Amino acid sequence: MSGPQIPGLALRNPVIIAAGCGGTGRELAAYSPLDALGAFTTRTITLNPRPGGPAPRVVETPSGLVHSTGCPNPGLEGFLATELPPLVQAGARVVVSVAAASVQEYAELVRRLGRAPGIAAVEVNLSAPDAAAHGLFDVREPFHMTSVLTAVLRELPAGIPVLAKLRPDVLRVVEAARTAVESGAVAVVVGGPQPAALPDGRAAGLSGPAVRPLALRCVTEVRAALPSLPVIGAGGIGTAADARDFLRAGATAVQVGTALLHDPTAAARLVAELASDDAALAGTAPAEPSPPVRPSRPVQINTDPSQEQPR
Repeated sequence: MSGPQIPGLALRNPVIIAAGCGGTGRELAAYSPLDALGAFTTRTITLNPRPGGPAPRVVETPSGLVHSTGCPNPGLEGFLATELPPLVQAGARVVVSVAAASVQEYAELVRRLGRAPGIAAVEVNLSAPDAAAHGLFDVREPFHMTSVLTAVLRELPAGIPVLAKLRPDVLRVVEAARTAVESGAVAVVVGGPQPAALPDGRAAGLSGPAVRPLALRCVTEVRAALPSLPVIGAGGIGTAADARDFLRAGATAVQVGTALLHDPTAAARLVAELASDDAALAGTAPAEPSPPVRPSRPVQINTDPSQEQPR
């Protein structure tokens, strides 16, 4: 399968693991080899360790998940010491998701992150629907986004491209995408969790099949307004048919997230099925579809709620 091209980031194929949904990578590797994926996005990393929000953090609904994790992570130093090296050793193209409590903290975080080897790109998480509730910098307005991206681009080495993960606000997603590219992002990720609430009223995000049509609308709107900007679609993608819808709408690649919580082989299955599309177009389609990859042992990924951050 030919890999899509994003300036500075050559993906192996269009299937990317969404932030937080592949655990640390060790859990997912048994079901979706990391070196066979387009890229692997880490859970969102902050400058200092975060324990995450109070339980319950994830509640299942009939058509998706409502979640408010608080971005639990070991902090930058813990990530560099314990999570990044195994990902690099496994051959993953590592996209590091980052968030911070202030513009100054964003700058400090990426200045130190940029010195680490093996990072293919940085994804700035500007989409968390519960950011303010968890003490993260709330990027609702374009000038906030410009401030963050300007600081990140100033501190990162030039060879590390920056992706901007945007709020899936259908009414303002084009405005946000335009601001991101004008601020220096090489691509945008659109269609993540929609603002929602847990049963106890805490601010949360809704992800999974329920948000897929809204995410597709976001991709379509951005593609129409900014045809030269690479767009990565995210939101409720779990099958090859879902991925094809986004690619036909103009997405350069897709992120898989919530689907992995039910089926950790979902990403490998999408890679195989989309590869058969390329083979069919080239007249070399296999006689039979590639069999889906099945777990060789009980599913263990994301059983620890502290590592869940569905998309």
